[in-house]
Amino acid sequence: MKDSSGSGVPVGLALWQRAASFASYKHRHQLRKDGKTPYASHTFRVCLTLSAGFGCRDEVALAAALLHDTIEDTTTDYDDLAKAFGVAVADVVASVTKNMALPDERREREYDEQLGRADWRARLIKLGDVYDNLADGTSTGLGTEQMLKARSRARRAVALAREDAASHPESAKAIAMVEASLDVLERGVGC
Repeated sequence: MKDSSGSGVPVGLALWQRAASFASYKHRHQLRKDGKTPYASHTFRVCLTLSAGFGCRDEVALAAALLHDTIEDTTTDYDDLAKAFGVAVADVVASVTKNMALPDERREREYDEQLGRADWRARLIKLGDVYDNLADGTSTGLGTEQMLKARSRARRAVALAREDAASHPESAKAIAMVEASLDVLERGVGC
């Protein structure tokens, strides 16, 4: 049964299940950088990292983790997400969305500022995103320059989320896991 809002998302499912269906559909023709792995696997791994790795049970965070690249990498916009999943989810996804119209250096600076002002869940998702990208980059053999960028983004995500650790145990765990991954990479293991 379809949602009466016209979003195409099945009704009667939990928020994260509806988000999983939506993300799978929206990313259906996309592949990861290795050219073989379906892109949706990344969004699923980020959600699983939040849940199983970081201990997050927040339904908005889990749904937004599944949807975190839909505005940036598909034809989905904020209004689509707000209609299908509510303003709270759409706000978090918008907070982890880069403005691709900006030049790279300015884009990254404004993105960090945006994340710094965002809800803690956006920073937690970013930690899950960088954690997955570090693992994915190591296993698929990303080049040195791409891995350096991934490591820089991970360090910036940790710095932005540092204050969240005091009030959100899942953020503290996320920071520890990302830092451990960085430590392994910086010691040269897995590079």
